[in-house]
Amino acid sequence: MSKILDVFGIDWRLLVINAINFGILLLALRYFLYRPVMDMLERRREKVAEGVRNAELAQRELEETEASRAAVLAKAGKEADVLLAHGRERGMAKEKELIAAGETAAESLLKDAENQAKELKVQAIVESKEEVAKLIVLGMEQVMKKGK
Repeated sequence: MSKILDVFGIDWRLLVINAINFGILLLALRYFLYRPVMDMLERRREKVAEGVRNAELAQRELEETEASRAAVLAKAGKEADVLLAHGRERGMAKEKELIAAGETAAESLLKDAENQAKELKVQAIVESKEEVAKLIVLGMEQVMKKGK
């Protein structure tokens, strides 16, 4: 075997020393490089997993908020409908009251106008009778004057 190593120009002592150096380098790299990189990757993986959990939690909260918003909007719509219906009812009742008051006022004015018309008619008749009586008296006076 030493002939084979001599033929290829390999010194077995250098080979052993290189193997030991390689082992030491491998252990040093594993301790100083591999572990820190693996620890860093683990921390990043945990952060990513935490981010995913937070995103899922935020999505659930968003859905709950949307559901509660929809419920609040529906409730507000129902309350608005109730208030609108109540307002319409009150408006119609007020309208009926105003119409009734207007009709009452119109009837009162009509009665007052009729009473005034009757009074004016009676007064006109009285005045006509007085005028007729005056005319009769004047006519009689003139007839009497002519007859003398």
